[in-house]
Amino acid sequence: MAYRESQDHLTNTNYHSVGAEEYGGAGYGEPKKGLSKWVKIGVPVAVVIIIAAVVGGVVGSKSSSKSSTSSSASSNNSGSTGEPNGTELASVKTAIGLFATSTNAHSVPIYPSTTNAAAFTTPTFVAQAGSNAQLTWNTDTFQPATPAPTTVRPDRPRLIAPAYKWQQLAAFVASDPYMKAWNDTIMADVNQWEGMDPVPYVIDGGLSLSGVLDVARQVKQRIKAFAYAYRVTGQTMWADRAWKELLNASGTGTTSFGTAPDNWNTQHFLDVAEFTAAFAIGYDWLYDVWTDQQKTTIRTAIINLGLQYGIQVYANNAGYGWWKTVNGNWNCVCNGGLTMGALAILGDDTSGVAQQILGYTIDNAKANCAMGPSSDGTWSETPNYWYFGTTAHAEMASSLLTATGSSYGLMTANPEFADTGLFHMYVYGNQQMFDYGDHGPNKYSTTANAMMFHASQFNKPEYMLFQRDRIDSGEPWSMFWYDPSVTGAFWNNLALDHYFDDPLDVWASMRSSWTDVNGLYVAMKSGNHTGHQTHGDLDAGDFVIDALGVRWAGELGSGDYDAVGYFASEATDSQRWLYYRKRTEGQNCLVVAHGNQNVNAATPSNFGSSNTAQGSSTVFEDPSDSTAFFTTDLTATYNGVSIKRGIRMINGRKQVLLQDDITGSTQPIEWRMHTNATVAVNGASATLTLDGNTMQVQILNAPSGVVFGTAEAVRYSDDPALPTGMVDQPNPGVTVLTIELPAGTYNLQVLFNPQWPDMQASDYKTPTLVAIDQWSLTSHN
Repeated sequence: MAYRESQDHLTNTNYHSVGAEEYGGAGYGEPKKGLSKWVKIGVPVAVVIIIAAVVGGVVGSKSSSKSSTSSSASSNNSGSTGEPNGTELASVKTAIGLFATSTNAHSVPIYPSTTNAAAFTTPTFVAQAGSNAQLTWNTDTFQPATPAPTTVRPDRPRLIAPAYKWQQLAAFVASDPYMKAWNDTIMADVNQWEGMDPVPYVIDGGLSLSGVLDVARQVKQRIKAFAYAYRVTGQTMWADRAWKELLNASGTGTTSFGTAPDNWNTQHFLDVAEFTAAFAIGYDWLYDVWTDQQKTTIRTAIINLGLQYGIQVYANNAGYGWWKTVNGNWNCVCNGGLTMGALAILGDDTSGVAQQILGYTIDNAKANCAMGPSSDGTWSETPNYWYFGTTAHAEMASSLLTATGSSYGLMTANPEFADTGLFHMYVYGNQQMFDYGDHGPNKYSTTANAMMFHASQFNKPEYMLFQRDRIDSGEPWSMFWYDPSVTGAFWNNLALDHYFDDPLDVWASMRSSWTDVNGLYVAMKSGNHTGHQTHGDLDAGDFVIDALGVRWAGELGSGDYDAVGYFASEATDSQRWLYYRKRTEGQNCLVVAHGNQNVNAATPSNFGSSNTAQGSSTVFEDPSDSTAFFTTDLTATYNGVSIKRGIRMINGRKQVLLQDDITGSTQPIEWRMHTNATVAVNGASATLTLDGNTMQVQILNAPSGVVFGTAEAVRYSDDPALPTGMVDQPNPGVTVLTIELPAGTYNLQVLFNPQWPDMQASDYKTPTLVAIDQWSLTSHN
């Protein structure tokens, strides 16, 4: 089933997880209207269907600090390193099939509890040094001595998947279980879409709001798949179906599609870019089947509805080109689409527009798109916007590389792009993503498969191994960005914790295991509230907790993108900060006197880790002294109220301690945590139950009168009014666990005890009180 992930993840009864509505391929997704909850109910059945498509029915024997990953590409034989040679690798592939047996309700792979020394080796490309060449792609014979953006390879296709890769594809599909599964998924998608009408022109909110971006990305998703199906089967029915989609979206078909001459909607330039990319793929991948008239129709659309507006942006400073100076997904998507469109028609374009636009987009993307990752690899917008930025960046770089022989520094302009895959790995918990901030629009053609391109470009095989088991991996890009010679387990010698220390978005990720979906995951963020392209929240000190296969503390996600002032700015007086999901009270944070955090404040942070790394087995027991912690000084963001917050794993990563050191507050403070669990409070204790699991939460050494309470996930009655006519999305199924603190000084310790089935009451530890400033790796032993 096709991949679709929505802006509005939270649409049934819970806070965010990836749900059934996010992966629909059956028809056009209705515009997002922004209910809000962590989606959960109704998901498992849909996920089972998706698994069948992704796995293709293959089950078999599968495996279920600032720290660096184990990036290695050394040995090609089974010497002392234990890496398999080519023959052994082929045998292992056949024997084990896909490593993951399925995914959970939130798309996280499930690995069996097993040790497989032959398969779960150090991440490596075994063909990288020249031997075992039959296991990987041939070397591209197009190697210009002096590459130029306007000098393209002589053969087609030229975008992302040159002819030599298509010639090898059948053999890899037959021999590699992942490529077979992805191929099966793509063919299932096209068979589903073949009898449907072309994607209709449905405006989401307004042309200047979300526009027709969903339409553009769904058209792109289909064109990629139809073109792929034609090239692997030779059946012209798939080219005919692609033509039907392209003709409709060109605005020259029998059905109205936008308003000429701006059919692709420059008011929301992402739409223009994604349509242009879709048409570029259709033009290039199906070049040999198109008639001259069809080529003219497609090429004319690329020029008149796409590239000429890009020229207006760069040559005439058109107002809809504000994205030229944005270090985020907008710049990547817009430059990427324009670049792909130009590359596709070079040589056939007599207007000169294609050549002209390439004189602008590459340098602009290097200066802006490439700066999307911060100095620690964190995507500067949000974890979900990472998908849009990295996909477009990879599409652009890959297209330039295959079409012209170079990516012209796009991959190296920002060295931290090599680490943004690491960010994606650590921001995913044992249950789901630490999905702070906005989630973005429906993804459709956008996936995390840039991880595979990055793996090869940056010699990071662990990225490829991580992504290949993910539910969004089965689409055409993975068929050509994947290196079948990759071997090993991404988790082998991978540190459980990582500290991302750029002040813009400082945060930490901690877990008990990479392969146990029931394990413990804790993440907390701090950092600046500005610099996130108006996609962040007022959420310093925000945290999530996974344990027992459940997310106990979670995120509410996006507000209504069409709401008045939602994207106004990140300034203190922005209307964005009036909406519950963006306010401090809508996060798992402390709230001082019902107010928001200060937008313009630094939050110094600290981190410690025992540097525990998982081995090759999916079965991993943390040492008793294994730990990690993150602390942050929130005083400035609380306008001078002295508050320090820390979170740490204790007792061999089986329990979680959250502590707030508050000194001399003259205002009341509320501790808040959003949960889908059913909550029963009893003084200083709270019992959370969800999906048959239990989390005990306790206030340690609770001051007199300090107890747990509950509240609805709604704005305070004395909050500033919303803009006229606006309302917050409801959050049904979400309870806010609260603690009310009168003015004063506190060392508030909240202990989370997941009720692990193999632990007795006597196995749980009660930590001593240690001031946050004195926390160390041994302070709570």
